Amino acid sequence: MSLLSSVTQGVQVLPRRVMVYGVHGIGKSTFGAMAPDPIFIQTEDGLANLGAARFPLAESFEQVMASITALYTEAHDYATVVIDSLDWLEQLIWKQVVRERGPGNKTKVDNIEDFGFARGYMYAIDYWREVLDGLNGLRNDRQMMVVLIAHAKIERFENPETEAYDRYSPRLNKHASALVQEWCDEVLFASYKVHTKQTDEGFDNTRTRGIGTGDRILRTTERPAHMAKNRLSLPEELPLDFRVYAQYLGPAQTA
Repeated sequence: MSLLSSVTQGVQVLPRRVMVYGVHGIGKSTFGAMAPDPIFIQTEDGLANLGAARFPLAESFEQVMASITALYTEAHDYATVVIDSLDWLEQLIWKQVVRERGPGNKTKVDNIEDFGFARGYMYAIDYWREVLDGLNGLRNDRQMMVVLIAHAKIERFENPETEAYDRYSPRLNKHASALVQEWCDEVLFASYKVHTKQTDEGFDNTRTRGIGTGDRILRTTERPAHMAKNRLSLPEELPLDFRVYAQYLGPAQTA
């Protein structure tokens, strides 16, 4: 059989892989709960006010993987898997690294830092890949959308083209963050809409104030203030509402 005979053409429609990250309490979990027929794999206890289906709170990496395996192997009608949250999942991964990679080291290993030279964080990448491989199975074989929830942090970004500046990014180790963001189709930053106002205080002095409107929005494109991306040619801003995001997906992915 010729290799060229296996070449295909056309757009391949697969469920989306989307990360939503932002500040506490802005509505990231609600966004996930509005996805089609969702089920949550919860690694932090924060879903009490949501009626969505969820696995028991995962207290280990093995429990997270067991939930992913159950969704792959068992019959169900769920259409979206939501991991809430990635930064708490990372804590479980670090504990797993210490438990499995710690014994046999020359120095005592009690936490991820004890491996030295960032080796612990690099070991963790293998476990992140295991999670993503499992989610790939749910997406490709079970046709499930994947929504990943994360909190935000402010990091110092060393831009080679400008002076360094602060920006928002997912609250993950930089190696894990880069891997997950590359895997996702969309990385969306949830924020409150803010504009600035300058007031004259006399003597040639001005004061700049931030004024919030209370509107909750998604930033879809990377800017100096935040990391983001999308593969759908989304507007730069969307309301923090899954129904609005879904309008850009097409009926095949929102049924």
